[in-house]
Amino acid sequence: MSDFSRLRIHISTRIDVTDSEFEFFSSLIKVKQLKKRELFSEAGDSQRLAGFVNKGCLRTFYTDSKAVDHVLSISFEDWWVSDLRSFFTGDPAFYSIEALEECELFVLDFEKQESIFMKAPAFERYFRLLVQNAFIASQNRVMEEMTFTAEDRYTKLIEKYPTLELRVAQQHIASFLGITPEALSRIRKSMLMKQKKSS
Repeated sequence: MSDFSRLRIHISTRIDVTDSEFEFFSSLIKVKQLKKRELFSEAGDSQRLAGFVNKGCLRTFYTDSKAVDHVLSISFEDWWVSDLRSFFTGDPAFYSIEALEECELFVLDFEKQESIFMKAPAFERYFRLLVQNAFIASQNRVMEEMTFTAEDRYTKLIEKYPTLELRVAQQHIASFLGITPEALSRIRKSMLMKQKKSS
């Protein structure tokens, strides 16, 4: 039986919810285990699912016409993952979502979310806050790409997620930053040289 304590804490830090409301919410969740490199969702499919990452790490990406992957986001524990456009509209997903480690997701589909809103209205505020934060994060990322250097963006990323490089391949980090793996390697070497000179 899965432990919903991480999800319970995640929700409780954002809204007030009773035990009975949470029990109803968790009763509608399906638990999904993913192996490394297994897809949670695939571009082109109608994907009306959202998954809370209870364990593991995933990347959300799209593949261009030259078969090059572009990483939109890297999601760790306590994150929700979904192609939001497909989730809300039912249209084919733009993005694929792939497990970078063995993962456990708590999965909710769109129709069940609507049932939750009817019986436990506090959750409508919870999901509104999630979408609101996702929109803000998206705007922040666009602004950082326009105003920060690649080295600055990399430094900020590592400061925010200190274990990132232990869990995510360099090629995916580089793709998330919008640079090549070779460019990322040069940035890391340059930063190491600066650290040695200052020590």
